[in-house]
Amino acid sequence: GSDISQILIHALVVDPKGKLHCLTPQELGLSYRHCDLPKDWIFIGARLNGYVGNAKEIEEKISSFLAERERTQPAKSRTGGSTFANPEGAKAWELIDKAGCRGLQKGGAMMSDLHCNFMINTGNATALELEALGEKVRQQVLATSGVELRWEIERIGVKGSSLVGEMDA
Repeated sequence: GSDISQILIHALVVDPKGKLHCLTPQELGLSYRHCDLPKDWIFIGARLNGYVGNAKEIEEKISSFLAERERTQPAKSRTGGSTFANPEGAKAWELIDKAGCRGLQKGGAMMSDLHCNFMINTGNATALELEALGEKVRQQVLATSGVELRWEIERIGVKGSSLVGEMDA
């Protein structure tokens, strides 16, 4: 695997005062699924160091990656991507599956049957249902494995109260 830090030359970002910055991977403090940039700064562009290769081979590789993604992830569903970060030495989806949360549902929010670290909006999920489902999954994983999952999806807005209790209702 690889990540963006391996090919990023620099990124263009705007700070909260509207000032444009051109930052290198080192200045961004990039690591696996992490960046030291303040959350209120906005990425607006990047210069990447591409690889030279045979166009047909590159197209075939991209097609292969996309096919594998569709086979293993709910790529055509309404999802925010991977819901929880992988804890050190473990895979979030395995912990979620072991906790019995594959396919768990709250209203219009559901943990994917295909890849249970993806939360799906089946069509009409509310923010409260999505949040409650995620918190229920975190609670069940903690109870079964002792691991506290960390949200990977950045949630914004006002949090509901007693979310896990509402999950049981």
